Amino acid sequence: MSTLFYSHSDCRLHDMGAGHPECPQRLDAISDHLLATGLDVALLHRDAPLATLAQIERAHSVGYVLQLQDQLEQVRASGEPRALDPDTVASPGTWQAALRAAGAAVAATDEVLAGTARNAFCAVRPPGHHATRDAAMGFCFFNNVAVAARHALDAHGLQRVAIIDFDVHHGNGTEDIVAGDERILMCSFFQHPLYPYSGAVPKGTNMVNLPVAPYTRGPELREAIDLMWWPRLEEFRPQMLFISAGFDAHREDDLGQLGLVENDYEWLTRRLLEVADRHAQGRVVSCLEGGYALSALARSVAAHLRVLADA
Repeated sequence: MSTLFYSHSDCRLHDMGAGHPECPQRLDAISDHLLATGLDVALLHRDAPLATLAQIERAHSVGYVLQLQDQLEQVRASGEPRALDPDTVASPGTWQAALRAAGAAVAATDEVLAGTARNAFCAVRPPGHHATRDAAMGFCFFNNVAVAARHALDAHGLQRVAIIDFDVHHGNGTEDIVAGDERILMCSFFQHPLYPYSGAVPKGTNMVNLPVAPYTRGPELREAIDLMWWPRLEEFRPQMLFISAGFDAHREDDLGQLGLVENDYEWLTRRLLEVADRHAQGRVVSCLEGGYALSALARSVAAHLRVLADA
């Protein structure tokens, strides 16, 4: 059974300006590498639908969603970009791209739960894990993984889901949304200190936060993950796993100072699939977050996908 691969050309229309690391070329690098390596033929390709506002409001406040819609539709109408914070710029294509990114995560959840495939990867942008319940920040507008996790719980009736975040930056937005929701266990590692300078003190008992020092490499990180994550995941027995798949902890990525390589992402993906096989009928939905060194990003996504697709 192949892995679902969700993306959409609209995700390339979101453009935060020349020189911005979160650029449309990130998706081009991934798709080009998958074609060059032949891995694309092992995937079931899907166009991401538009998320509905009701789906997004499972993770975000109604007021925030309506305010963001108004702001981004003004940007689309004017054709002029607008900075929502020093790092996060809306362009005329941002609203459509953000709806596609969240929609991919929701649709992937529906298909995996329907049994079309055991797992899915969403190659989408903008990313999501810094978007809090009430604010856009850190390149993110809607929290795609949080929307999908709540969709699995509220629309499909699952009782326990896990969110795994291996981006180099702390997923503060996801923590803001899910902390205290005992139906969700969130496990993450992140470089600390580093933007957004949070996560050292978890906000809820359902958070397993693993801050790591700059220049930590794969073997040390694997040891810490073995100690911190797996016992909690085994105890929790998630019925589905959601992954915030950031690849900016790679040693070639300038937005962080960790030392991971492709083999580390392969190891991590394989261990997560083992948890999913034991407790969740193999069900995993993974969504692209960070990763800004284009070659390293493409190679790391391919390593992740080879394990997901058993290719």
